[in-house]
This record gives sequence, structure tokens and C-alpha cells, in this order.
Amino acid sequence: MSDGQDKLDLSSGQQEGRVEEYKFAPIKGYPMLNWRGKRPFSSTQFYPAQLKEVHGADVDGWRNKIFWGDNLQVMSHLLKDFRGRIDLIYIDPPFDSKADYKKKISLRGKSAEGDYTNFEEKQYSDIWNNDDYLQFIFERLILAKELLSESGSIYLHCDWHKSHHLRCLMDEVFGQSSFSNEIIWLAEGGGTSGIRFSRKHQTIFYYTKSNKESERIFRADDVRVAYKTENIKPQTYSFEKNAKKRPGFKDGYTWTPNEAGKIPADVWLDCFLAEGEGIPLDVWSDIKGLYGPSGEIVGYPTQKPLALLDRIIKASSNSDSIVLDFFMGSGTTMLAAQRLGRRFIGADINLGAIQTTCRRLIGKNSDLLDQANPGFEVFNVNNYDVFRNPIEAASLVAEALEVQVFAQRGTYDGEKDGRMVKIMPVNRIATKADLADLVAGFDQKVFQRRQDENPRHAVEKILLVCMGHEPDLKAELELQARPFKIDVEVVDILRDRSQLEFKRDAEAKVAIQDGELVIENYYPMNLLQKLSLQQEQVGVWRELVDSVMVDWNYDGAVLQPAVVDVPGKDDLVVGRYKVPADAGTIRVKITDLLSESWERNIDG
Repeated sequence: MSDGQDKLDLSSGQQEGRVEEYKFAPIKGYPMLNWRGKRPFSSTQFYPAQLKEVHGADVDGWRNKIFWGDNLQVMSHLLKDFRGRIDLIYIDPPFDSKADYKKKISLRGKSAEGDYTNFEEKQYSDIWNNDDYLQFIFERLILAKELLSESGSIYLHCDWHKSHHLRCLMDEVFGQSSFSNEIIWLAEGGGTSGIRFSRKHQTIFYYTKSNKESERIFRADDVRVAYKTENIKPQTYSFEKNAKKRPGFKDGYTWTPNEAGKIPADVWLDCFLAEGEGIPLDVWSDIKGLYGPSGEIVGYPTQKPLALLDRIIKASSNSDSIVLDFFMGSGTTMLAAQRLGRRFIGADINLGAIQTTCRRLIGKNSDLLDQANPGFEVFNVNNYDVFRNPIEAASLVAEALEVQVFAQRGTYDGEKDGRMVKIMPVNRIATKADLADLVAGFDQKVFQRRQDENPRHAVEKILLVCMGHEPDLKAELELQARPFKIDVEVVDILRDRSQLEFKRDAEAKVAIQDGELVIENYYPMNLLQKLSLQQEQVGVWRELVDSVMVDWNYDGAVLQPAVVDVPGKDDLVVGRYKVPADAGTIRVKITDLLSESWERNIDG
């Protein structure tokens, strides 16, 4: 490996179910980005994954994979089987835009005029403490590098909020010599600003695992763009019937008619390739963002156009490559990979992202049912089902515990009964490693002053809220706070959940009638509660449903649906399905517009 960087070594003699500890050696002689509380990402462990759903067939022993869970845990899980096997990683991580991203929820089957109504459901919050953000990205980039093949590439999508920091992090992890391009995507059009130049572009940093050009995958010939003649600007291009070569002519392009005396309607230009040189241009203005009445829009707030991912995947992967996106969002990377015949792995912590991606992959325009294409599997990694949306979960916990939430969250999230409250990750067990950010945020000067004033009293009273925790979590925090004395109390949601008011589960009435499975009614309690706040009247239960899946022979562990009822935007699920003669244990999964599901076995 070049740049003076030692290769990360995960010993082949590791214990079953665990990834050996390893050290990340900084690149010698290169500047490193520092932030408060920066710590080396020195170890990880294997996290188990539970197979939950199977859609479509495998091809040559392969099905594509979708993971619901913390992407750090997902990538740690993938190290066991996919270290050094991923040819392309595309990520569109949070931009630290200081905004909440919401998905518009609309009842199905209602006209866009008159009785149409909708509301917004928060998908994720992009409000970060700067130091937390940098540590978050840093750790994931290290694992991403481990997963990349020697010929692999990574594309990191960002904008002006954090592009300067992310470029430094990419240099630190991959090395400056692995930098290939800073791609400018002109994503937005229209609009002006009276106080600055209008911000119209986003940035994509393109790095490779190897700094040797001969070892990289780059398929320049696959990323040309076809232009119609009406797209050609008259002041730039001309068509002449009896054109001759004009040496040194630089003001435009001249086409010579073919043998029939005509100029072709389709003209292939190296718009993406520099004329005559074959060098990729790094400004992409021909792919527009998703605005207005686009049929591609699925309502997910950070969705990117298929054409953008199509170009990236074509450029930096082969037909047998594996493509990874661990900030999957709406699943555009997965859909583009599927259409191009690439294998793919996607991950997201938000259940709405999982549902949206699966829906797109099995939708009407999908090739999933073509047996020549592999299907996909859905896994949970280290999953707990108390919460399905981690962003909403933190707010729910704070509300249930009557925490006074701070408007600007820093070291602590709020205060309750004189204790400073820290909400630990609520989608997994809290570990001692999760204490690092909290300890780094302790104000040592304030602690010292309090200790000087009252030597026998704790300098801080802290309430840790978690969802399962290591048994010595409290003792570890007290140890790390030394020489100061702190008073720590732990509230474990899994242990104490009976004392809290959580979301109500959905209910459904499903029966077998005259050889058909009939969904008579469905009550998604949380969705109905939100609709009641909008004073919206629901006509039929099918307006509330995003999809219905039925497995006629459920094995008790993995849902393998034979019926996948995913209606179009303006359609409703059927709600009645003929039961096959060989049906055994019947499993039904109904998913509502909030991506929350009711799943039960049905007696025949």
C-alpha cells in the first residue's frame, strides 16, 4: 500500500462471530482533520443479521441484500464475507443542513383536487453537533475502505455545508493520491439570491482504493449521452450540406451528411467525455434534479435521479460487480444497479427507507420477476422492534419520560428532575464505546469549580436512557469521569417499558372466506391518530395501506411472499386473494403509509 499507510489487517484466525481489533494508521506527512473528542476507530465486532424476507429467486447462488439497521453495525457484519469484495460504493450521507427531512404522506386513491389531504412524517433529522458529525462519518469511511476491492471506487455525495470537511476526511482515510475527481452536479435550476451567488450545485467526491490507474475500474465508453438535434444550440453547432474539413475551426461543430445526403436525427457527442481526449469532464449539467411533476418521485426527501446513479454505476463497475450504498434512503442506487444487472447491497437505519426501497424494487416497472435477475433479501441487524424510526424514537422517549428537551442539543439532550439527560442509541444495546462522545463533552472547568465548592458532592447528576445496555455501563461512565465524582442513573427502555406509553400496535381483521383470504378491516393506530389531528375522514381501510404480502407456506422465520400487492400511486390494494390448494401456514404482512406493519399467521 502506498502513502506510507500500513494495510489494515483483520486476522484470519479470529474468533467465531467477532472481528479482530485493528488499528488505523494515519497517513504520514499528510494533514489530518481534528475535532473535539476525536478518537481513532480502532476496533469493531461482528453483529448478527436476521433474515426476515425473501423476494424473487437467487441466480447462481446470489440474492441482493437490503439491511435495516445502524450502518456501522451493518458494515461490521459485512466484513466477515465481503471484505475486499465491493467494487463500488456510493453514499449520500447527511449534509448537516440543520433541517428535518420529512416525507409527505397522502391517502391512497384520492383525487389531487377537492378531498385530497396529506401530512408530513419526519424521516430523519440532519441537525448535528459538528464534532459528532465528523466522528460519525470518519468511522464509516474506515469500514467502507475495508470493504472496497483493490480496484474499487467510492463516490461521496455532499454539498456546501460539509464538503470542505469531508474532502479532508476522504484524504485522511483513502490518501490524497487516491483522489480522482471532484464532480460538480448542477442539480437545481431557477431562483436567485439577493445576498450571495445562488447555490445551485452539489458535489460528489470520487476516490479509488488503489492509486494505480491500471488497477481501477473506469468504463469511460459506457457513459456517453445521446443528444437530439433540437438540443444543439444554433450559435454553437451548424449543419452544412457540403461541409469540408476546416483545420483550426474552434467556434462550433460541423456534421457531414451521410451517403443519402441527410444528417442523422440522433447525434452522439462526448458530452461526458472531453472532445478527442477521452478524459471525463467533472461538471454534470445534463442531469437535472427531481422537481415538479416527475413520475420518478416517490416522496422520499433526499431522493436522487436514476440518471445520476446510472452514470456512476456504469462508469465504475463491471457486470459482475457488487454495488454498496449504506445511506440507502429511497433506494435509487439499488434500483439503478438492478436495472443495470449489477449485484447490490443496501442499508439504512430508517424503516421508511427500507419500505420505500423494497416497494420500488418490486414495483410494476421492476425486472424482479424475471427469473434471469436475482431477487433480494431483507435483513435486520441487531434489531429491536420497540422503535422503527430512530429519529422519532428519541422524541418519543423524551416525551414518555417527560424530559425537558434542550433546543440546541450538545453534550446532553435535556433535563429531568435535576438530572442531565443523555439519550443513548435507541435502536440497539448501549455499549461502553457509546460513552465516548458524552465523556468528551464534559466541561472540565465547570466540573473543577463545582468540586472546589462542594468536594463531597457529585459534580453532575446524569440520567442515561438506553434500550438495553451492557451491565457495567454505569460503572464505566463513573470511571471515565474521574477524578470527578458523578451521580449516574440508567433507565433501560427494554426493562422499564411497561412503565412507559409507547405507540399502539396496528390491528386487522383477516379471515378465509370461500377459498379466499379476505382482509375485512385494518386499523393502523398511529396513522389513524395522525389523521385525526388533520381532521381527515377515511373512507375505506385500503386508503391507508401501502402494500400487502402473503406467504402461503410460512416456515415460521422468513417471509417468502407469493402475493405481493403493491399498487400504483393512485390505486388501492386488492384486499382479497385466492388461497392455493397447497397452502400451509399462511402469513400476512400489511404495511401502512407510515411504513409500520401488521404481521400475523392466519388460521385456514
